[in-house]
Amino acid sequence: MIELMVTIAIVAILAAIGYPNYSDYVRRGNVQEAPGNLSNYRAQLEQRYQDHRTYDKGDSTCGIDPPVTTKNFQYSCTLADSGQSYSLAATGRTGTTVAGLAYKLNQRNAQSTTCTSCAWSFSGEPTYWVMRKP
Repeated sequence: MIELMVTIAIVAILAAIGYPNYSDYVRRGNVQEAPGNLSNYRAQLEQRYQDHRTYDKGDSTCGIDPPVTTKNFQYSCTLADSGQSYSLAATGRTGTTVAGLAYKLNQRNAQSTTCTSCAWSFSGEPTYWVMRKP
């Protein structure tokens, strides 16, 4: 009986250590979606600008149509300066491991990250994409 209790205690300790690490690993895997998609959208918008000298599609919307929603993120694109600048955003969907994370990118390739519901925090709004706990 004592051997069984020791075995259960060892398994519980291993689970207590392993689960947070596994959760962080899954989150880091899901986070990769946003920077990849934002970079792809930026390249498409820059191609549009080279061809048409504006990011505007002609109806005051971005020259590309990013997916509104994917498995982990909600995407948006806003124009400014009469179609001469834009801001792309990827916001973590509620109920996913990336909820609360938001990545932004503009025509100057200025990157930023915000996190409203993360257990960890960083000072200010970083001027880069945070991919894991600081």
